[in-house]
Amino acid sequence: MTYFRREVSDGTETLVPEPRARSGWGGRGQIRGTAVSGVLARAAERVAAALDDADAFRPVRWTVDLFRPAALAPTNSAATVVRSGRRIRLVDATLTQDGVAVARGTALLLRTGGGAGTGRVWAAPDEDPPEVPDLEPGEEAMLYFSDGVGWSAEMPEHQNGARKRTWHLPEALVDGEKPSPFVRVATVADSSNLVGSWGSAGIEFINPDLTLTLTRLPDADGGIGLVAEERREDDGIAVLRTSVVDRWGPVGSVLMSTLANGAAAVDFGRS
Repeated sequence: MTYFRREVSDGTETLVPEPRARSGWGGRGQIRGTAVSGVLARAAERVAAALDDADAFRPVRWTVDLFRPAALAPTNSAATVVRSGRRIRLVDATLTQDGVAVARGTALLLRTGGGAGTGRVWAAPDEDPPEVPDLEPGEEAMLYFSDGVGWSAEMPEHQNGARKRTWHLPEALVDGEKPSPFVRVATVADSSNLVGSWGSAGIEFINPDLTLTLTRLPDADGGIGLVAEERREDDGIAVLRTSVVDRWGPVGSVLMSTLANGAAAVDFGRS
């Protein structure tokens, strides 16, 4: 199962969406946000990897703006270096369709190896490694959890008002390529809207952005989890936060702005 197949003509790469890339929004004629974030992260990572001393830097923040619907159509991406400093690097990526920009992403990379602080600083208590579901995934290569139900691969079982989690098993973004841990977690991050906005009436809010922060890269081969942590809503706008985990514990967090989408909710409870 993959999101895109790759075509190259006259030296230009085009990514053609497969059925896996289809979103539940927009009459199912759009590319899902996970795929958009993944493609942008792939472009940014490739440009960052070509810089001198690239192995000394690690992505710690990934921000995506989804400012136009991405059609289920051939897609191009490009990235540029905004800043290549001794300790900080910034890379911008843009996703285009028919020459029109539909989304952008920004990767902040920091140099590792600076050493730990010597003073005492408050930190939340260490958490136990997450409960990892031992189940076969469904069609979406994902497993779902809600309080009072537990883990399953069946989405209708979790259409309720309880706190949610998801577990995302490894899958390809582009046919024939194994995604890096960064590309994989950037892809998964957009599912924070599913985890944080999914309630008893389905998903009634859309997300025009996401910001992923990482203390380390995940062990993506073992799967990546999202856990709903916080959500505040007022006047048709909600802000939510999820934590990102792998089999060994916390990896980072996602902060997301969301907007009420009226009657166009994605309802997983319908038969």
